Amino acid sequence: MPCVMPSSSAAVLDGVEIRRLTRKTDERGWLAEILKAGEGVTPVFGQMFVTVALPAVTKGGHYHTRKVEWFCVVQGRAKLVLQEIATDRRVEVEMGERNLVTVRIPPGVGHAITNTGKDVMMLLVYAEEVFDPADPDTFDWTES
Repeated sequence: MPCVMPSSSAAVLDGVEIRRLTRKTDERGWLAEILKAGEGVTPVFGQMFVTVALPAVTKGGHYHTRKVEWFCVVQGRAKLVLQEIATDRRVEVEMGERNLVTVRIPPGVGHAITNTGKDVMMLLVYAEEVFDPADPDTFDWTES
């Protein structure tokens, strides 16, 4: 199964986008622009959250039927597994400080992210739809 390390922006599964980010570094640290208006993000704000995983922990293991999510690992290292539910086509994306990318995950793509580092992994997530516990649009998915 391919491990994607994009040169700039790449479509690897239908609707999936991987965008390499530019890191601006100075003596104070670094900054990277993760998402901005006009670059394929819906104009209505959804929900943004951060989740942290300990080493060797996997999070996710689900898919959505209408929700688009954007992932960016801002600390640590991770492997993101993506699989089209309809076709079982699959790809792995190495993410983190060594490969700073933003990944668009469309509806119908199962996803799970595993911390592959020795320290905590911090994942920033933007969902284009606010989570509604009464209608979560989240369905279990197991890597095949």
